[in-house]
Amino acid sequence: MLSYLEFEKPIAELEGKVHELKRLAQEDPSVSISDEVSKLESKAAQMLRDTYANLDPWQKTQVARHPNRPHFIDYVHGLIEDFTPLAGDRLFGEDAAVLGGPGRFRGRSVMVIGHEKGADMETRLKHNFGMARPEGYRKGIRLLDMAERFSMPVITLVDTSGAYPGIGSEERGVAEAIARSMDRCLGLSVPMIAVVIGEGMSGGAIAIAAGNRVLMLEHSIYAVISPEGCSSILWRSSDKAKDAATAMKVTAQSLEELGIIDRILPEPIGGAHRERAQMIRETGDAIEEELRGLEGLGPDALRRQRRDKFMAMGRLGLS
Repeated sequence: MLSYLEFEKPIAELEGKVHELKRLAQEDPSVSISDEVSKLESKAAQMLRDTYANLDPWQKTQVARHPNRPHFIDYVHGLIEDFTPLAGDRLFGEDAAVLGGPGRFRGRSVMVIGHEKGADMETRLKHNFGMARPEGYRKGIRLLDMAERFSMPVITLVDTSGAYPGIGSEERGVAEAIARSMDRCLGLSVPMIAVVIGEGMSGGAIAIAAGNRVLMLEHSIYAVISPEGCSSILWRSSDKAKDAATAMKVTAQSLEELGIIDRILPEPIGGAHRERAQMIRETGDAIEEELRGLEGLGPDALRRQRRDKFMAMGRLGLS
């Protein structure tokens, strides 16, 4: 069942009326309400288009966090054949917030790594809401090493509100694990495509997002800290999260203008959660296209392209 966000309430009311009229028509076929249903459906569709064409950064943040949005597991099921999940960092233990392993993507062997948030309360607890501990990133490093050893391109799917900040996580060196993961991404000799499919918050996101090409879904977000975290630091309250989201330029559109990301993947009208299969398929098409574009680059060229890309971020041209 589709859940609606706060700003979607007018749409929910119209679509609810359509559903109710269709139910009445099924109960009493003699009642002719097709014209009324058609008008309401057309009005709801237009309202949905208008609403999603003018989302502000905070509304996009809400869409990026929508519970029905496709997650890592959904993309793997839709795009990757013979996926073999690998567990453990060979140092401390397993972290289900980061999943990964080898598989086949449209005829080629690849290594897939990503955050998994979970789809219900049981799986959200299992995956710690996609907030990884250091062992999750160290597992990622192990998989990156394996990808390089067997010359497999790397695909990463980013969706996290940040690395887990608990005491155990800090004691085991989460900041160091994130830094080493970023360094390993930048030093890879194989192509790496990173896609922000939902939230891309803080070092917990960029730890597996330092790729040759960084893509974002249209209504995903990407920033150094969550809007609530920024609000708490600057205003000593999370009540200013909406203002923080606007000031931080967390949207794909702003980040493309700033040169932080390379490409925006359009979402179905109403967000990826309304047409999950379509979004997964089109994301796969984009990944395939980007991998083809990197085929002619050797190991040194791939490293150099990746390094130059990230070193150029934030620099201002001086006359």
